[in-house]
Amino acid sequence: INWCRVLAQTTYYFWSYFRVVEKHPAVTVVNYSVPTGNFGDVLAGYYSKQMGLPVGQLVVATNENDILHRFFTKGEYHRHDIAESISPSMDICKSSNFERYLFHLAGNDAKVLSQWMKEFEDTKKLTLSGPVLEKAKIDFLSARADTATTLSTIKEYSNKYNYVLCPHSAVGVSAVQQLGMANSSTVALATAHEGKFPLAVKMAVDPLPPPPEELAQLADLPTRRTALPNDLKIVQNFMVSRINERVATESSVVGFDSKSLRKAVVAAVVVGAAAMILQVILKRK
Repeated sequence: INWCRVLAQTTYYFWSYFRVVEKHPAVTVVNYSVPTGNFGDVLAGYYSKQMGLPVGQLVVATNENDILHRFFTKGEYHRHDIAESISPSMDICKSSNFERYLFHLAGNDAKVLSQWMKEFEDTKKLTLSGPVLEKAKIDFLSARADTATTLSTIKEYSNKYNYVLCPHSAVGVSAVQQLGMANSSTVALATAHEGKFPLAVKMAVDPLPPPPEELAQLADLPTRRTALPNDLKIVQNFMVSRINERVATESSVVGFDSKSLRKAVVAAVVVGAAAMILQVILKRK
């Protein structure tokens, strides 16, 4: 996963933190429940905490594919086969961002991390215990919600609050409930509009609410597809060609060449991150 994606996700934490403390002045530390499979969004929360944002516990919320839950509860990062679920973005048996966190858990020691990852690649198992596991539990809690629990959560929130959760968001909400953290100092991060998962949501909420107009229009649009042979180089060349076509088209619309466009995006991210960090510093003073 590209580092820039993780960096961009830190904005969720800063933005939501300021909204919470504005509404609840007595709250100074905010907890976050994050539906995750690949450990990207919740890693952004960890980095936000390292940057100084007053984050309490980060809840790693998983579905049946619970390698992360097993690690944070028992220290067992053991690879299992993937179980198909109704929250497919979390159907992951090995979290690609987790190695980044393990580097910090290893005391930023690349040699220790290399040993851990070699053990995992050789045996499909990494087991940590003692002070190392306790260190992980300082920042992270975890919970697991299977399909039945997820559907129950979707139905409960639809009936009680007239709010329809997507199957990924419902995993995060369930984790909050399981850990007894449903209060004004906990944020459950949502992941998508429920309209993206009609078949899953309809198992709990029937009839479904109407989808957004923009999403409903997709049903009548033509499907575009290109068949390619099973050849890595051909697929890479195809992707490069399509990206170049899109960059050229978008650059002509906004009046930027591709290099200027990239520089503008990078500058916007840097300025935005600096502004949020400054807000935290001023808030602490």
